[in-house]
Amino acid sequence: MITTMIPSRSLLGEAFPGFAVSALVAATAQFLSDHYGAPAMLLALLLGLALNFLAEDGTRTAPGIAFTARTVLRLGVALLGARISVEMLTALGPRLIALVVAGVVLTILFALLATRWVGRGWRFALLTGGSVAICGASAAMAIAAVLPRHEKSERDLVFTVLSVTVLSTVAMVLYPMLSNVFGFTARDSGVFLGGTIHDVAQVVGAGFSVGPETGETATLVKLIRVSMLAPVVLCFSLVIRARGLSDTDGGKAPPLLPGFVIGFLVLAALNSLGLIPQAVSDFAGQLSRWALLIAIAAVGIKTSLGKMLEVGGGAIALIVAETVFLGVFVVAGLHFLG
Repeated sequence: MITTMIPSRSLLGEAFPGFAVSALVAATAQFLSDHYGAPAMLLALLLGLALNFLAEDGTRTAPGIAFTARTVLRLGVALLGARISVEMLTALGPRLIALVVAGVVLTILFALLATRWVGRGWRFALLTGGSVAICGASAAMAIAAVLPRHEKSERDLVFTVLSVTVLSTVAMVLYPMLSNVFGFTARDSGVFLGGTIHDVAQVVGAGFSVGPETGETATLVKLIRVSMLAPVVLCFSLVIRARGLSDTDGGKAPPLLPGFVIGFLVLAALNSLGLIPQAVSDFAGQLSRWALLIAIAAVGIKTSLGKMLEVGGGAIALIVAETVFLGVFVVAGLHFLG
C-alpha cells in the first residue's frame, strides 16, 4: 500500500509545476482567511476556479494539478485518522454517540429519498448526503474517490465542497444563537454544534464562541462524525460493488477499501493504542488540513466555472434540505434525551 502511494521521481518532476501552483493558491487562501476571516477552504476553491486555464490540456501545470487533486487529497484524508481514538469515542457516553451515528446514517438515507424529487442521481445523493452528514469538504472528496466516475463528477464535487463550506460558514454564525433560543446547556450546545455543522474549522469557531466547555464538546462530537468516514466509505464500496456499478481498471475490480481509507484506519488504531504522541497527532492534523486545502485548490483549478453554473436549483435545494434535516434531527434528539 505504501509503495503504491509513492509516485516515481519522473512523475514528481512532471507534477511539481501543478502542485506548486495549487500550494500557492492554498497559501494565498490561508493568508486571506487569517486577515479577513473568510473560510480558507472556500477561498481556495474560488481562487482555483479563477485559474481554470492552468488545467487545460497541453499546459505544464495540468499533470501536477491532476496529481494534487487526487494523491494529495488522499494523503490529507488518511492523516485525519491520527486524530481519532477509541477513548475519544467513548467520552460522551453511549446515548449521545448513538444520536451522532444515527444522524449520519439517517441524513444519507434522507438524501437518497429526497434526490428523487429534484431530478438528481444516486451518486449525487451519496456525495452530498455523506458530506453533510460526516465532515463537509473532507468527506465529499473521500466519497468522490470511491463513486463511479461520470462526465460531471468534477462539477458535482466542486459544487458540494462549495455548498457545504458556505453552509458551514452560515451555521457558524447562526447556530450559536439558535442554541441560546433552544435553552441548551453548554454541553448540549456543544453536541448541537458538533453534530450539525459540516466542517471542523467552523465547528471549532462556533463552539468556542459560546464557551470553553461548549467548544471542547463540539470538537469531540465533530471528531466522532469524522470517525464515521471509513465505515461509510466501506459501506458505499460494498453496495456499489454488489450492484456491479464500480469502475474497472483493465477489467480488474477496484479494492474494497481505497489505500487512503486503510491509512485512516491504521492511524486511528495506532492512536487508540497510545502509540502516537500528542505532538505527532497535532502535527498530522495540521498536515492533513494543509493537504486538503492544497487539494481543494487543485480541484477548483480543474473545474470550469461555466459547468458549475449548470448544476441547477434542485441540487442547491437538496443540500440545504439535508442540512436542515440533520439540524432538526439533532435538536429533536437532544430534547428527547433530556
